[in-house]
Amino acid sequence: MVSDKQAQIEAAVFRRLLKHLDARKDVQNIELMNLAGFCRNCFSKWMVAEAKEQGETIDIDDARQQVYGMPYSEWKEKHQLPATPEQLATFEALQKK
Repeated sequence: MVSDKQAQIEAAVFRRLLKHLDARKDVQNIELMNLAGFCRNCFSKWMVAEAKEQGETIDIDDARQQVYGMPYSEWKEKHQLPATPEQLATFEALQKK
């Protein structure tokens, strides 16, 4: 069982990670997926899943707003570049593993 203090620390670390990702908007989601196997969208989906696990409901758009710090459509417009053919090929190869 997770203590209240541990949960507070984990929550603070999560917020710190989101702040770090926010400061690194130059790092594209496809790059995160290819290197680490997760991206900002994964965080959003994990938030929705964990909320459900705990009997709560979080809308995916609300989760994305929390992760991206703005509506996802706005973030994509301002910061998301088209994936290169090389990035897409790497992604596809990794999905087959």
